[in-house]
Amino acid sequence: MGLMDMIRGEFVDIIEWLDDTRTTLAWRFPRYDNEIKNGAELIVREGQRAVFVYRGQLADQYGPGHYTLTTENMPIMSTLQGWRHGFNSPFRSEVYFINTRPVTDMRWGTPQPVTVRDPDFRMVQIRANGTAMVKVTDAEVFLRQMIGTNAEVDADVLSETLRNNMALAFSDMVLASGLGAIDLQGRQVELSGKLGEFVAQRLSGFGIGVDQVTLSISLPEEIQQAMTRGVARGVEAGGFMNNVDLNRYQQMQAADAMLAAAQNPGGGMGAAMQAGMGMVLGGQMAGQMQGGFAQPAQQQAPGAAQQAAPPPLPGQQVFHFDNGGQAVGPFPIEQLRQYVSAGQLTRDTNVWAEGMAGWVAASTVPALQTLFAAPPPLPGTPPPLPPH
Repeated sequence: MGLMDMIRGEFVDIIEWLDDTRTTLAWRFPRYDNEIKNGAELIVREGQRAVFVYRGQLADQYGPGHYTLTTENMPIMSTLQGWRHGFNSPFRSEVYFINTRPVTDMRWGTPQPVTVRDPDFRMVQIRANGTAMVKVTDAEVFLRQMIGTNAEVDADVLSETLRNNMALAFSDMVLASGLGAIDLQGRQVELSGKLGEFVAQRLSGFGIGVDQVTLSISLPEEIQQAMTRGVARGVEAGGFMNNVDLNRYQQMQAADAMLAAAQNPGGGMGAAMQAGMGMVLGGQMAGQMQGGFAQPAQQQAPGAAQQAAPPPLPGQQVFHFDNGGQAVGPFPIEQLRQYVSAGQLTRDTNVWAEGMAGWVAASTVPALQTLFAAPPPLPGTPPPLPPH
């Protein structure tokens, strides 16, 4: 600073801050050697607060208004500097102006995904972002924690602090809610207020308050695809997924992979095999997803041929039989012949049909006795020898 600036500084007796950026949060009034004249005028505008600091100690604070700096309105400074009977010479002090207006559109986002335990999709990693409206609520705490010895503090410093604490607050809020990923996304508006409370607790230690928070939760792409395709077994009235079966979701992924392989001429899977696997998988998924619930297939005996047989004719009697301690069926009489030939259904096997009081041996059921009759001899076959 030159000599003229030093002289001009001695005659400047108005302390004020003219700021139209709305992004500067704190500003130190520049004064040569920090000297302030006795009777200087202090002007604090709306949305500002002036704080005097003497040798590292916080002294008097002033809200919006016009002040003449004298012993009467500087009680803390008078005590610190020992002004018992007033003062006539300039005194040394740093003056900080704090911006107390809300800072809007402060953007935030989670730098790393947050893992959520979901009842439908097990463990899901979600991300969140949004905006926040914050302001300085405690000038003294803000001065100690955020300003330090800086001559100026802008919104970028606050933005970094906000992002770091917002990510931690979001994790705390998710854990406290106990909600799954799908419910979290469906209740974003309601949870915005909760998130504001959590982050306000963290930022209060910096002298910063939170007026408003917006929240947007992003689910992984594969979960979004599952919701779009309707993999869930049912949809609640509110539109949230419920009771999703991951097995079916994995089958759909396998179907997509096979479809992509089929569209790749250089793939190692033959066209016939692709078509066959596609039909098998498609049939499994169709059976499992019909009506949104898995449909039970007709029980068949282990080892029996898996043949697509038509349903029994109306009025035709069908039977269940005991296959190694497991009831299988029901089967019409003609279909039971293959089990007799395979040795899985014998005369002593217990059977049951609708209308019967209980399980009985197959040979005692008149309708089944023909299954165990000796087959007629082939033409040209000699009759059995008479007994000796």
